[in-house]
Amino acid sequence: MNLTIRLPHCGGPDVLRAEDAAIPVPAAGEVLLRHTAIGVNFIDTYYRSGLYPLSLPSGLGSEAAGVVEALGDGVDHLQVGARVAYAGGAQGAYSQWRTLPAALLVKLPDDIGDESAACAMLQGMTVEYLIRRTYPVQPGQTVLWHAAAGGVGQIAVQWLSSLGVNVIGTAGSDAKAALARALGCAHVINYGTEDVVARVRELTGGKGVPVVYDSVGKDTFDISLDCLAPRGMFVSFGNASGAVPPFAPLLLSQKGSLFFTRPRLGDYVASRAELEASAAALFERIGAGAVKVQPSARYALADAAQAHADLEARRTTGSIILLP
Repeated sequence: MNLTIRLPHCGGPDVLRAEDAAIPVPAAGEVLLRHTAIGVNFIDTYYRSGLYPLSLPSGLGSEAAGVVEALGDGVDHLQVGARVAYAGGAQGAYSQWRTLPAALLVKLPDDIGDESAACAMLQGMTVEYLIRRTYPVQPGQTVLWHAAAGGVGQIAVQWLSSLGVNVIGTAGSDAKAALARALGCAHVINYGTEDVVARVRELTGGKGVPVVYDSVGKDTFDISLDCLAPRGMFVSFGNASGAVPPFAPLLLSQKGSLFFTRPRLGDYVASRAELEASAAALFERIGAGAVKVQPSARYALADAAQAHADLEARRTTGSIILLP
């Protein structure tokens, strides 16, 4: 059978249900994938809670690594037995087996393990488009990255520091601050005990930073704006503390003709060429040793609800995975 986590209705972690389902058959253009490791991301909690709407009941999850077990008609760029990974597409990664369009899959290099891939694809390609295309960061620049000890933050800090970028990170505890510093942050601010804006201004000689990357949302919205230099860019890419409140565009001009963007991965890997280029850039950084990605916690697939509870309670650092 096929152990699958289903979302019958929106709510807290306890709404997730483990069910047995039939192993599906791939349609034309699809493959049957046997998952070996499944990524758990904060965006999964947004779908589960109803912040991001889904047609219910639904599967959950959008990132995993696995092995191709069968090919649908017309699939000619993959072979049975190929190791592959994906991030995106329809919800449903929380399962032992699934079918999905072959166009969403990328082959894994031999030197990248399944567990690393399962917690690197979504977060790593997110970092790729944020730092290379949303705001192309240059060596020698100083940036502010909130939640630097989180899954995306850990990859970003390593990647940016390997390029000669000065990263100011924020974290919610001394332990997380120490982790962010060990990964390459030039400075780490504990937002529980320090004034983030004052500290950023001090570190930048009063100028502020050219870009802030913010996945926290509501709690850091005003802080992020006040840390920016004139004509700086606020990149909002998550809502860990809740959605950013509505604001008047005039606020951006009042604070220095700022730019505000709310990007998402799907729009940056919309074509096969973009997907392959983004994954290749990530794999190159991992292969070169500049970015090291390993799960900080592993849960059985049947324990997905506990994984969500720990993630939302901020009891985890870095990336977490489910094992089928």
